[in-house]
Amino acid sequence: MSGGRARPRAASEELTDLAEWVVGFALRCGADEAEAVVNDGFEFNVDVRKGRVEHLEEAGEKALRLRVIKDGRTAHAASSDLEPGVLRRLVRNAVTRARLSSPDEYAGLAPLSTTALPGPELDIYDPDMAGLAAAAKIKLALETERVALSDKRITNSHGATLTSAEGRLVIVNSNGFRGDYRQTYCSLGVGLQAGETDNRAEDYWFSAKRHFRDLDPPEAIARKAVARTVRHLNPRKLRTGNVPVIFEPTQTAWLLGFLFACVSGTAVYQKSTFLAGRLGRLIAHPRVTVVDDGLLPRGLGTRPFDSDGLPSQRTEVIKNGRLLNYLCNFYAARKLGLKSTANASGTGVGPTNFYLMPGPETPERMIVGTRRGLILTKTIGHGLNPVTGDISRGAFGLWVEGGEVTFPVAEVTISGNLGRMLKEVEAIGNDLDLTSAVTGPTVKFAEMTVAGR
Repeated sequence: MSGGRARPRAASEELTDLAEWVVGFALRCGADEAEAVVNDGFEFNVDVRKGRVEHLEEAGEKALRLRVIKDGRTAHAASSDLEPGVLRRLVRNAVTRARLSSPDEYAGLAPLSTTALPGPELDIYDPDMAGLAAAAKIKLALETERVALSDKRITNSHGATLTSAEGRLVIVNSNGFRGDYRQTYCSLGVGLQAGETDNRAEDYWFSAKRHFRDLDPPEAIARKAVARTVRHLNPRKLRTGNVPVIFEPTQTAWLLGFLFACVSGTAVYQKSTFLAGRLGRLIAHPRVTVVDDGLLPRGLGTRPFDSDGLPSQRTEVIKNGRLLNYLCNFYAARKLGLKSTANASGTGVGPTNFYLMPGPETPERMIVGTRRGLILTKTIGHGLNPVTGDISRGAFGLWVEGGEVTFPVAEVTISGNLGRMLKEVEAIGNDLDLTSAVTGPTVKFAEMTVAGR
């Protein structure tokens, strides 16, 4: 167990030298283009339950990923063993496999950007995190659970978890890009149960930040988890009907995740999204603006550059209801005849900080303005089809009658279509909290089908 001592870290120069050597060796082995990505990271994770540590892990890892391109043919390779002999074999095998793969006219490294990379202003690295003692982190997890269990309405704990991670990423490619950055992440949360077998409610709450001192205190996390859990006690069923639905921020988050899948350049060129071919069109209510912002200070998805080596940027995906951009890595952009939005993540396309811009409404005013409807608090299952935009998921929530919350709801299914829902946004809340990289505030939709008895 670490006592908060500084952990040995490979210097940026050492990792960059290694990546440069690998790229150079790949070119000498016959590759036309090559790219090496080196990760050097350390993670701490503790799970506690009923006042005892159930799982404790401290692990450091270095790994290298390689991409080589030969005659438009691409091969990928990876290794956590960075010994020179191992890497030589890795490179030779990758070049050989590239020669045997199918050619792709769109394969290739991104050209070297002339835009300066953002730096310390992103503030995604907490220098104090490495010095935090394991005992102090365990104490925070135990205290979070203790406060939650002190509420007599809570009958069981699914445990509290604290995670912290720190790492450095280096990318070098044969187009001249050299880049590295350090980042940290931490989270603290607890899952709870209230009631007994025939009347059991479960929920959780958490806080996640780039800097350890920014985490919500155990008391705040525990109380929020308790409140979210006990409000689901003694649920009722509903008759099937079409009603307004208010999405809490946690539910807006998964809906935004679905939207991202529909605006991903990969989905567009594969024609696996209902939004293909709709750039420039009005696809949502004019009050809807969605951005992907890789430059957000301290954002959980913030980074100075993407895995293609292109500088991060802020991209308006939907502005005042109009679809302005698909989110692309360099490969997807080439296939679509567009410019990359610096959303390369590994070998695919991923979000940075992808969120719905907040509106003027408070969640309380949305509820007061609802004659009959559902506040969506939790969903289960999959039921998301990006080809059509159709949604169907098991749901839990709170029923609103006459502008007031009247009782909890369970054993229902919500269904709708993302395309229609975007156009039927009645109100957007002012409660945006960037607790995750894909998120949004409270949103009220005019109508969804709630299927019950």
